[in-house]
Amino acid sequence: MKSESSLTVSSAPRVGNLIGGVLGMLEGFPTSILQLLLRLGIASVFFKSGLVKIESWQSTVFLFKMEYKVPVIPYEAAAYMSAAVELATPVLLVLGLATRLATLPLLGMTVVIEIFVFPESWSEHLIWAAILLVLLCRGPGQISLDRLVGPWFKERLGI
Repeated sequence: MKSESSLTVSSAPRVGNLIGGVLGMLEGFPTSILQLLLRLGIASVFFKSGLVKIESWQSTVFLFKMEYKVPVIPYEAAAYMSAAVELATPVLLVLGLATRLATLPLLGMTVVIEIFVFPESWSEHLIWAAILLVLLCRGPGQISLDRLVGPWFKERLGI
């Protein structure tokens, strides 16, 4: 009859091998698919917001004047800039075109929204910023137009 400790010891390598195999599969998951999913996810957040802004423009301008109170920039200009950025940059992210450049205004908007508009939503803004920072630092991945046109631009710019 086997003792309880011998069962645990003999089954430990099998459990370890199983966990190691699963971790190996997860680590081998294509980063480009993750980058594509990050691009699509964050693009949808900002694009939906842009659509809401243009759907009811008078309400948008009113919100920028009375509630959002973005500093320095006149409220009407802030409303136009916000809508333009939220509608244009998500398209670039979905296509994976000028991805790193497209993340910059979205990161700026996220900071402004966090500091001046909805500071209580810091956890959501932290997620947005983390996604945008991954795309800024690691790029759009293989599944992108940047991958196709990047070499052409690098050659022309001497990078």
